[in-house]
Amino acid sequence: METRIDEIADGIYRLSTLVPEINPPAGFSFNQFLIRAEEPLLFHLGHRRMFPQISAAVAKLVPLSSLRWLACSHLEADECGAMNEWLAAAAHAAIAHCPLGANVSLRDMADRPPRVVGDNETVDLGSKRMRFLATPHLPHGWDAQLLFEETTQTLFCSDLFAHSGDGPALVESDIVAPAIAGETQSRSISVSPTTAPSLRRLAALRPKRLALMHGSSYAGDAAGALGALADHFAAELRAAGEQ
Repeated sequence: METRIDEIADGIYRLSTLVPEINPPAGFSFNQFLIRAEEPLLFHLGHRRMFPQISAAVAKLVPLSSLRWLACSHLEADECGAMNEWLAAAAHAAIAHCPLGANVSLRDMADRPPRVVGDNETVDLGSKRMRFLATPHLPHGWDAQLLFEETTQTLFCSDLFAHSGDGPALVESDIVAPAIAGETQSRSISVSPTTAPSLRRLAALRPKRLALMHGSSYAGDAAGALGALADHFAAELRAAGEQ
């Protein structure tokens, strides 16, 4: 496996590792995102067993010791399996998470106390500004959060819009249809009365890019894509209620 590095927006780097054994023959990518600023932030911390190669890729962009912020969407191996390895490598870094995630899991699981960040709170990284958004059960997990970088208008989507394959780092083609196809197969998203409203809240940010954890990131009508996904899940919920 090789971890590829691509800049998808000014100072925002996608680090992507394709695992061919998952969903063959297309394979499945696991992506982290480094926000290079005065206080660098890494979103998605990766599997513990992938730490050596992912940390080597990050070190090509910034010294590991310079990392100040570590974040993930929710507690899951591909999101934060290597968090304590990162904390050991970056002595001045803090794991930033919502109060629920901090209280339920991170205060016990992390080797250093987490930095608790409230819903809609913005953290100044220097040349970048990261807004933290509590999104319970979206994509999944009651501790879920997503991040929005305000200067580049990049929304970090975690498992939303996940799709298989080894596509380009950034595309302008349709990502809604592949996302629905993938979700129909995996059923990973918790569809509830709050799913569509949460997606519409994200669309209201008017992002220009969607940074995906699995598959190609997207540049284009990101608000429209989020709205279309909201419509899909709203229709699914209605259909379930009619059964």
